[in-house]
Amino acid sequence: MGGLGYFPGTSFLHKLNPIIKLFIAFILVAAVFAIPSLIAPAGVLVVTFFMALSCQSAKWTLKIIRSMIKFSIVIFIIQTLFIQTGDTLFPLFWGLRVTKEGVLFSLGFVLKLIASALPLALVLRITKGIDLADSLNETFKIPYKYAYAISSAMRFVPDFADEMNDIIEAQTARGIEHDTKGLIKKARLLAPLCLPLLLSGVRKAEIAAISAEMRGVANR
Repeated sequence: MGGLGYFPGTSFLHKLNPIIKLFIAFILVAAVFAIPSLIAPAGVLVVTFFMALSCQSAKWTLKIIRSMIKFSIVIFIIQTLFIQTGDTLFPLFWGLRVTKEGVLFSLGFVLKLIASALPLALVLRITKGIDLADSLNETFKIPYKYAYAISSAMRFVPDFADEMNDIIEAQTARGIEHDTKGLIKKARLLAPLCLPLLLSGVRKAEIAAISAEMRGVANR
């Protein structure tokens, strides 16, 4: 399974009601943005890590954080260049400069991005999609077909990740170098992935729709 695929287990968090899991995750996310201090996202990261540790997902959590850090570095650099107010730390090219205010704001932005995404990712990790659909239907009286659509969308995230990895491996076997370090070349290599992923997504959606119709989801 992909990084957000369901991981079976018998921990307390696994057995918890999916709605309670979502509520805890939203509380942690709200704390990240409601408290202006950088201590809030750092604290949420620590809490989420210990929650992941209790359900045997510590290594997975570190892997997700490492993946997000790679993406966040680009955001940090761009955000720092756009904020030109405050005390100058050192000048750059074309009149740009790195300021203290820009660094602090960008650091806080990146930490909040990671801290807010991790609790929700953990919920996907320890919750079955069908259980979440049932809970949304029973607790909030959301029509089952909409709850099923939400859980299916969540389930397709790891499926698309697996599909993309398979396509990359197939293209690598044909001589395409996906491990290049050039950002422009990497961006060009992403274009050939779009059509196979689109066709795969349409095929999976069609199969899921037929399966749901046979189970009577549309009438529930």
